Order: sequence, then C-alpha cells, then structure tokens
Amino acid sequence: MMKKKSIPASKPFLILFLCQIISALDVPLDSKLLEELSQPPTITHQSPKDYIVDPRENIVIQCEAKGKPPPSFSWTRNGTHFDIDKDAQVTMKPNSGTLVVNIMNGGKAEAYEGVYQCTARNERGAAISNNIVIRPSRSPLWTKEKLEPHQVREGDSLVLHCRPPVGLPPPIIFWMDNAFQRLPQSERVSQGLNGDLYFSNVQPEDTREDYICYARFNHTQTIQQKQPISVKVFSMDSLNDTIAANLSDTDIYGAKPVTERQPVLLTPTGSTSTKVELRGNVLLLECIAAGLPTPVIRWIKEGGELPANRTFFENFKKTLKIIDVSEADSGNYKCIARNTLGSVHHVISVTVKAAPYWITAPRNLVLSPGEDGTLICRANGNPKPSISWLANGVPIAIAPEDPSRKVDGDTIIFSHVQERSSAVYQCNASNEYGYLLANAFVNVLAEPPRILTPANKLYQVIADSPALLDCAYFGSPKPEIEWFKGVKGSILRGNEYVFHDNGTLEIPVAQKDSTGTYTCVARNELGKIQNEVRLEIKDPTMIIKQPEYKVVQRYGQVSFECIIKHDSTLLPTVIWLKDNDELPDDERFLVGKDNLTIMNVTDKDDGTYTCIVNTTLDSVSASAVLTVVAAPPTPAIIYARPNPPFDLELTGQLERSIELSWIPGDENNSPITHFVIEYEDGLHEPGVWHYQTEVPGTQTTVQLKLSPYVNYSFRVVAVNKIGRSQPSEPSEQYLTKSASPDENPANVQGIGSEPDNLVITWESLKGFQSNGPGLQYKVSWRQKDVDDEWTSVIVANVSKYIVSGTPTFVPYEIKVQALNDLGYAPEPSEVIGHSGEDLPMVAPGNVQVHVINSTLAKVHWDPVPLKTVRGHLQGYKVYYWKVQSLSRRSRRHVEKNILTFRGNKTFGMLPGLEPYSSYKLNVRVVNGKGEGPASPDKLFKTPEGVPSSPSYLKITNPTLDSLTLEWGSPTHPNGVLTSYILKFQPINNTHELGPLVEIRIPANESSLILKNLNYSTRYKFYFNAQTSVGSGSQITEEAVTIMDEAGILHPAVGTGKAMASRQVDIATQGWFIGLMCAVALLILILLIVCFIRRNKGGKYPVKEKEDAHADPEIQPMKEDDGTFGEYSDAEDHKPLKKGSRTPSDRTVKKEDSDDSLVDYGEGVNGQFNEDGSFIGQYSGKKEKEPAEGNESSEAPSPVNAMNSFV
Repeated sequence: MMKKKSIPASKPFLILFLCQIISALDVPLDSKLLEELSQPPTITHQSPKDYIVDPRENIVIQCEAKGKPPPSFSWTRNGTHFDIDKDAQVTMKPNSGTLVVNIMNGGKAEAYEGVYQCTARNERGAAISNNIVIRPSRSPLWTKEKLEPHQVREGDSLVLHCRPPVGLPPPIIFWMDNAFQRLPQSERVSQGLNGDLYFSNVQPEDTREDYICYARFNHTQTIQQKQPISVKVFSMDSLNDTIAANLSDTDIYGAKPVTERQPVLLTPTGSTSTKVELRGNVLLLECIAAGLPTPVIRWIKEGGELPANRTFFENFKKTLKIIDVSEADSGNYKCIARNTLGSVHHVISVTVKAAPYWITAPRNLVLSPGEDGTLICRANGNPKPSISWLANGVPIAIAPEDPSRKVDGDTIIFSHVQERSSAVYQCNASNEYGYLLANAFVNVLAEPPRILTPANKLYQVIADSPALLDCAYFGSPKPEIEWFKGVKGSILRGNEYVFHDNGTLEIPVAQKDSTGTYTCVARNELGKIQNEVRLEIKDPTMIIKQPEYKVVQRYGQVSFECIIKHDSTLLPTVIWLKDNDELPDDERFLVGKDNLTIMNVTDKDDGTYTCIVNTTLDSVSASAVLTVVAAPPTPAIIYARPNPPFDLELTGQLERSIELSWIPGDENNSPITHFVIEYEDGLHEPGVWHYQTEVPGTQTTVQLKLSPYVNYSFRVVAVNKIGRSQPSEPSEQYLTKSASPDENPANVQGIGSEPDNLVITWESLKGFQSNGPGLQYKVSWRQKDVDDEWTSVIVANVSKYIVSGTPTFVPYEIKVQALNDLGYAPEPSEVIGHSGEDLPMVAPGNVQVHVINSTLAKVHWDPVPLKTVRGHLQGYKVYYWKVQSLSRRSRRHVEKNILTFRGNKTFGMLPGLEPYSSYKLNVRVVNGKGEGPASPDKLFKTPEGVPSSPSYLKITNPTLDSLTLEWGSPTHPNGVLTSYILKFQPINNTHELGPLVEIRIPANESSLILKNLNYSTRYKFYFNAQTSVGSGSQITEEAVTIMDEAGILHPAVGTGKAMASRQVDIATQGWFIGLMCAVALLILILLIVCFIRRNKGGKYPVKEKEDAHADPEIQPMKEDDGTFGEYSDAEDHKPLKKGSRTPSDRTVKKEDSDDSLVDYGEGVNGQFNEDGSFIGQYSGKKEKEPAEGNESSEAPSPVNAMNSFV
C-alpha cells in the first residue's frame, strides 16, 4: 500500500494560488461554435429530490441533459439498474431521459415508489442527477369514532381535538360549521399548530352542535371532514337549577358564580421544552393558555433580542414566527401568559441545525492540452458536511486512474491535462439533514483559432467619436490577436489604439483618415486565421441655422427655421416638438423642409419649440421659445418704468457698515414698489455690479453691511409693475480696511481622477471674501479610520490640489482653510472624500432568468462583494439581445439592449421581448469609473404567442360557383403555426350579412378553392392564423361570383377595402334606370293634375266647420282669385307614410299607419265622411312641427303620394 506524502502547510495555499491565477478558457455562446465543439454531458433539468406525485395521474420523472455528442440516458431504482424495456408501463421520451409511468392506463403509483437516479453519458463523461425519491400522495379518510358531547361549565377551558388522518403531504386544518362558514377566532378561541381548537375560557355563546374539523389535502385536491362535535356550556345559574331538580345535592347546588382563574398553559405542557429547526426554514413557536380573564401572550428571547425584520406574531400573538432562521437564532425563547390574577411562563430551547449549503460549488473547466486547473467544492452545514468526489458517477477511489488528477479534500488539482482527461466530476456534500450534489466537467479541447465576427462587416461612426471593431474569436490554446490596417499594413500599436481582451480594437477618437479596411489575425500553435472589417467615418450632423426666440401678437403668423448640414450618405429626419411633446394635430401648423410655420397664432401656442434631427448614427436638436402677446390696446394713460434715482450720498462710514441715501426719479404713472441696491468692487472686479440688497419703495436710505478690503461703489435701481429703471449714477468710492478671512472655501470635495490619486477641489473665495491681500489656502488630508496624522500643504489662490500615490478608492478626511497676510480663517469643517475609482473586478454571479410570458422576463443575479466594486456602486447594467427567432432560423444583425438598474438591486424586468425567440443576456456592475466584466452570457427563450395577421389575402379566378383564395404566411408567426381559420358569409343587395361558414386549413397550405357558392353573389371573407397559444388578428376581403360564363369572361376581383370592379346587378343597367325615370316623371305629372283638380272641388265639411268658428288664425281660400288660404292643422304637418292609405271599409287600423288618430286629439272615436274628409270635434295641434310646411290637408304632397304608390 502506497504511503501518502504529506504536504507542508504552506504548499497547498501556494498550489491553490497558482491554479487560481491560471484562467480557464471562455467558450463564446455562439450557436454554430457550440454545435461543433465536443462537450461532456450537463444535467439541465431534473425532478425535485422529494417528489410527491398524484396517484391518479401519470408519473413524469424529468431528466434533461445537453452535450456533444448528444448524451444517452440510463436510470437506477433503489441503487440497481432500472430496465425500462421490461416494464410496459414505463417509457422514455425521445432525445431525453425523462421517464413517463403510465398510471392512467392500469398502472399503480404505489408500485413505483422508490429512489431514482438518472445518468447522462457520452464519450466525454457521465453526469448524474440527484436521488429523486418518488412517493404518491395520500389523503386517507378519517377513522370512525364516537364523539361524546362536551358539557362544560362557563369559564372553564376546553380543547376540541382534530386528530386528522396522516397524509402525504400533511393536510391543512381549519374549523367550520354546517353552513361551511369558518368559525370565528379570537384571543379567547383559536386553532393551534396541531389543528386542535383551544378555548381559554368558554362562554354561553360557544354552545353549538356543529364544530367540524376539516382536512384539506392540496396535492389531490380533496377535503376530508370529521364528525361534528357538540359543545354545551352551562351557566352557573342554570347548572344550580338543574342539579337542584335532579340530584338535590346541596353541596353542588350551592356552587358559586363564575370565578376568575389565573393563567395555565394548555400547550406546551411543563415549564420547558426543546425544538430543532433547520437553517433557512421558518421557526414556529406556540403558547396557548387557559384563564379568566383571557390571558395575553408575550414573547422574549433570553439574553438577546428577537431578530428585527424577521419576527412576526400570529394567532393573536400565541404563535411566534421567525423566518429564514440561522444558527444565530438558537437560544431560549420564553412565552409569558398573563391576566389580572397572575402569570405563567414556558421556556423553549431552540437549536438551529443546517443541511449542507454551498460556499463554493464546483464550476465547469475548459482547458487546453498541457494546462492546469482546479475544481473546488466547499460547503457548510451543522454538523459540518463531509465531502466526497465521484468521477463519471463512480466514486473517485475506484474510478480509472488519471495521472493529471490529484484529490486534496475538497479540491481536485489538475496538472498538464490531456484530451483523455475530459470527464464529469460529482461533488457530494452531506450530513444527517441532507445532501448537495453538483456536476462539473473538465473538457480538454485542442482547437485551431476561429473568428466568429462576420467577414467584411461594415462599421460606421461619426467623426471624433470612438470606433469599436469586433474580432470575436475562439481557440484552444487561447489565440493571440493582432490588428493591421489594410491587407499589407503594419501591426497596429501605440496610444491611439486600445486592444481589448475579447479581441475588440477601439479607436478612441476616430478621424476621417481612420477610414479603411482593418484585418484581425488570430493565431495559436494549431493554426492561424484572419478576418477583415471595414470602417467608414461620417461627418457629424449640425444645425447651422437654429430656431430663434420669437414674440408674436395673437392671431398673427410665426416661423421657426431649422437648416441642417449632414453627411451626404446619411438620410436625416427632422421632427418638431412643442414642450417636449408632439405638435398639436392642427392644420395651422405647417412643417416645411427647413422650417415650422404657425398660422393664426393663439394663446395656447405659447411654449418651447424644438427641432430634432436624427440620422442612423447621431442626433442633434435646438430649441426656441414662442411668446404670444395681445394686440396693442387703445392708447390711454402711458405707464412706463420709473426714471433712475439720483443724488446718491454716503454717510456714517464705519469699518463694516455705511449709510446710503438717494432721491427717487419720476414714477411714470406706476408707483415704485422697491429699490434694488447694487455694488461694484473696484479693487477685485472693476466694472462688475453685484446685488447687495433691496428696500421698499417708500424708503430712500439704507444701512449697508460691508466686507474688509473692498473698494465699494453703489448704485440704485427703481422697480415698478412695468419694470426696472436704468441704474443711477454710481456713488463715490469707499475702501474698507483689511482683515483675516471670515470664511473658508465652500463645496470642498475629494474625488480621485485616477485609481492612485485624490483630487481635492473647492470654490475659491471671491475677491471681496479674501478680506485682505495674499490670499492662500491650507489643504489638509488624512486617511479615514486609520490612525494617521494630518498632512497639510499651503497653496496659492487656486481651486484644486492633487494628492498622488493613494490606495484605490479609500475614504479620506479633508479640510481647506483660507488665510491671507493678516491671518487664518476660522477652523474649517471636515468633509469625506474618496481616492480614485477603478473598474470593478468581478462580474455578478448566479444569473438566472425567469420567463414570465412571451414578451416579459425577469432576471436575477447575486450582488458582487462591495470590496470588488472599487468605487461608488451605481447599479447594474443588463445587456440583452435577440439571438434568433425560433420560428425562422434566419439571423440578423445583433442589436444589444441595455437596461440600467440603480443601486444594489439584484433583479429587474426585461420588457418588449419578441415571442418564440432565443435571447442572451449578461450582467455587469457599474461604478463611477465604468463597467466591470460581464457575467457569462445567459441563454433563454420566450414562449409562443399569437401570430400577426397573414401578410396578404388575394381572391382570384371567380366562376359561377367558386372562388380561389391565395394567402401569405404571417410576417411575425410568433410560434409554430398550427392552422389557418377562414370564415365567410354572403352579402345581399341590401348589404345584409348571411350565415357565417368556418373552415380550418392546415398551416402548410397557401391556397384554397371554394366551391358550391351562389352565382352573382358577393361574399365577405375573414382570415387569420393560429398557433398553439391562440388566434392572431384577421384580415378581411370581399369578392363576387360571376353571373354567367358567357357574359363576363374575366371579372376583376377587388382586394382589401376595394369592391368588385364588375358586378352584374339589374339596378346598375342603363335600360332599367331609364325606365324608372320615365315612370317617376309620369307619376309626378299625374299627381300635379290631381292636386289642382282636388283643390278646385270646394271645401270639405271640416273646412266648413272651421269657417263657422271664424278662427282668426285660419284664412279661407279666396274664391275670386283662386289662391289658397293658410289652412293648417296638426294632421297637415304630418306627412303621409308609406302604406298609410285608408282601407276600403273606411276604418283606420293602427297597424296600417304610423299616424295614429290618437295623436290628433280625438283618439279612435273620430270618423271619416264618404269623400274621405275627417268628421268630429277637430281639436288639432296647430303649432305641431311647423317646420314641415303649410300644405292643405285635402291635397297630399307629391312625395307622400309617391310613398303611397310605392
């Protein structure tokens, strides 16, 4: 037996350090590359470790894996090989390891209980799943028991036991009555964690016969019910009466009234108990007490505080709930039950254990031949878990030897690997509370270089902007990348270029001479490859004539110019905005090529107008304000700004104050509201006037505060409602004496510009603040939280000092003190600054994507350690882009989307995704310096959605009874098309729709001939596509079958909204139209003749009766001149309706006319004379509908006559 060599304590750390600095290969997530590279199996999906199944449904045990070549699958059951070919009820899905046990076709779930494990294997290794324990759920019936009624004295405690049947998983317990209403609970009556119903003291209202305990088994969606429990509460009065009548027991008969009781614990019993809970679980502790009055429960933790933000009280504070428990939550928890008579307590000793959890899970290694690497597997738990290794599913101790492999506890060290070293390793961390199993492969690849960037890719950038030329590559060993300009150019070097690790060439400031062809060369010991890309530099877009501020009178016209200059190869688009929003939808706004004109300006047009010019590469904008004013009013009193004050005088000169007086100028019809006093410092800023103070308009003197070492001059400005006056003439000068500074610089900051410096800045004191000559600054700094002395330096009158040689991003205490020839300013306050930031060191880990629906996904990541941020954490950026549509395999230019999440946020939503597509994303941390490295690209897919409408629908080849339909598939299928749905219905000559017919068409069809249609009939068609999710939007068309084959050989059929260009309809034939016109003309002549003859026939009896009443409003027809009178009644104003002729039996039926006689005041009691005139009391509604004319009731109008005729 070989002796194990001992390694000195320092050597393992050295070995681990050397291994960790050797970075494994990064394999780009390029689909074509991944299809070509060999890869050991990786388990991608598996069923949970504890898998409870519904015994009524088929059992599906999932095991999915990927690898190259695709892996094969096998299973073990209870530790031995499971031969699925020998069990007719078990099948394995094609190209998958997922098992389906057919329970619904005769199998029994109990027969398949056990421990299952899946193995995925290919020529490069074998990956294994967790041990999956299959157990069918159970929801047994309640055992039958005889329940005696509970008879309880008022004030006593009571426990109603539920004792539900043992199910898998355990049931949810609740209490209800016969009406399926939950029983009310309170501090007095509540349900315990074990399901029992506890009464701290019973009351007469608790008497009922339907206390029912229910057990709900969620897995099988069943509810079991216990027999109802009866409770009868006796009050002391009724109890005394009952005993006296039946027992004559004087001792009991003399029972006292309800007495109060001090608390007693119903659960838990005794004074102490213990509880063990696992790390990360929810800790539930319960105390329920009896007593009268009802006791109140309080919880404390002995020797500590209850954890904030994780502690909750439930069940009227009878239950203490602590979520996400850890080892720190172990200890003694005391519950105290108290009422007015006393208290009782119980101590629960809680111990928190832990199933294994990862500290460092092993990660896949991709190595080149001859390279070194390590697999590290570190886990923690309570008790400490044991670590064991397997190779390709076999314990490593009995696995085939590999000379490049050495196991050292939780680490496997690989040295000088070869291609045969490829394998899948499993790390198992276990203790008595559970286990963790992780697969990690070692894939040794020897691959010549490949360049993944498309050849001759064109990059276009704006001059003076950065240019990034991609050269995505892969090879093993890792290739070296070199860039050349032109085919035979020299290698690119120097500060004008930046070479990124991913192969990208960056030109920080691209100029016109940067245009050209660039060649990327990748080489390793197995070969060399090159690729060319092209770079074009475009001129920037500029607005050479910007819109200008305009003032326009109401109802006038205004125009803004926006003349641009742009690169001749770029197509600009110009957009106008009003107040950062779209222009109003108003024809008064006219947008020209180079201008915006607004006609008939109104007050609402007031605002800011912005011209935005966009090209595919850049965007510029310019804005101007439009002010709309009223037209000049009629000349009246002239109001103007006041005249300037004059005769300024300085008196009472002191070191720090002086008095200024003046005489106001003319107010010009508007009272002066206030005066503004300004000063000039002739010593430091000659010619510059500053605001000093202001006083009311009634005041003409002011006492002014002064600063040392300033040569003052003052002036005064008068203000009224119209505006400000011109400034007064300056006063005489007054020079104040020097003094040490009164104040220190403001806005002191410490921000590094480089990782190794600290730039201290401040706002310099203005001249009058210096208080004297020789202004300087004392700059002091020291590192915060380090016991260092202050470092100080005195600098001239500047506003910046740079401290070099600082550590990266550490806090500093900073202060800046002013001084001059006369002394120092007061001691300054300290501010906290930071030395320079550097780019973050690590990428966010554990990036996970949860697809919510076809257009929305949620991404999670673990935050990076703050020490690795090396700067102010500003947030995280998520880069995501569409790789391809799963319904169309065509690829397109990848446009990356970027979402920024501020602060230490660890999740975000990705909106606007396209259905049924493959996406990739990565996450980067951002600080003030920039972005850190990207996390490995994460691939995810969106599910199917409903498709868009078919791209077109054409209807051709009309015959007597058939039409041919042709269509195009949807532009955006958003999934796999399952079928097309065609609906159609005929349309008659009155545009009424006939019955709707629906046809389902296979998705692979693109045309259809509809037969057995009606001839010379218009049809309307509705057409849409379907996926498994549902139907998409539809398009509609109309078409017509022809009348006869001989008359019209090739009718044109309309598509879209257009109608048929030819349609055989008798109503459109010329001969028919002419005939109808002749008939109408003949009828009109006949009606005119009848109209004249009837009016010459004399008065009707109704007319005679009206003449007898001599109504002054009715003018009779004049016999001598043959003219008509103004005869009018309510019936005259109602035109006759279609079909309103009187029947031959001279009665009027309501269904014959809409003009019921009831409308005219007499109802159906009125009668007609033999000549058709109306007889009876004519009440009339003479003013009814006067707008319809004043025709005589005897003569029907030609229109009404036509209606009756038709």
